[in-house]
Amino acid sequence: MPWHLTEDIDDFLARTGGFLRSRPALHTSQLTRLEKLRTQEEKGTLFGRLEQDGEVRAICYCRPAQRLILTAVAADEADALAAELAGRPLSGVTAEDDTAGAFAEAWQRHTDAVPVPGVRVRLYRLGTLTPPEPMPEGRALAARDRAEVIRWCGEFATAVGQAPIADERSWAASNFAGKQFTFWETDSPVAMAGWTPVLAGMVRVDPVYTPARFRGRGYAGAVTVAVSQAALAAGATDVVLYTDPANVTSNALYRRLGYAPIAAFQGYDFR
Repeated sequence: MPWHLTEDIDDFLARTGGFLRSRPALHTSQLTRLEKLRTQEEKGTLFGRLEQDGEVRAICYCRPAQRLILTAVAADEADALAAELAGRPLSGVTAEDDTAGAFAEAWQRHTDAVPVPGVRVRLYRLGTLTPPEPMPEGRALAARDRAEVIRWCGEFATAVGQAPIADERSWAASNFAGKQFTFWETDSPVAMAGWTPVLAGMVRVDPVYTPARFRGRGYAGAVTVAVSQAALAAGATDVVLYTDPANVTSNALYRRLGYAPIAAFQGYDFR
């Protein structure tokens, strides 16, 4: 089963859209990123699909200087992809745990590049939303001040070690652009959550942020409930979010709110 590689995103999406929409929760990152690439093309982005009997079984894409993003495949399929890509610059891979490990091992065999484990995330999907009792004081308000949203996203980026958001230009190029944002407010904003547009019935809650001085009062749970309710009201059938598996507090919170883990992802950097 050969991999088919292309830089033509329109042809790629025409052939793979059904596969991506078949599991919208699991394909949340691919759906949102590919939609952004469809409207804001990045030259040099490579797309790939794996077919069997005319049916797409897996996809991948790699933006310039970024990790390869790969859906679940068997070890031999990961090896075939590594062989196809060997000779191209590849900074790393992100995929579900087993797939990421298989591709990293195959890449090392084909290129001698040493894979270094990087970011790990856990994907949760909302079942039955269960608001906390009692809810903390305050209310949810849709963000109206763009400058305030940019400032809060900048604080979040700094807190989690992402690239800083210094101005409108860096905001537009970031993963925050294009999302809707909601604040939980008392006398002033105390927590923030964003959510992606509905794609294939899927919405991803991202990011959720409470400044350190307001933590421990239930505001993160309250604003997560607010945006989850908004997503459902907008027609979402799959509401998902990512967590850091090492953050025991946030994982326990999302479980209490009705989210359940459905997959774990691993990133590797190639050096």
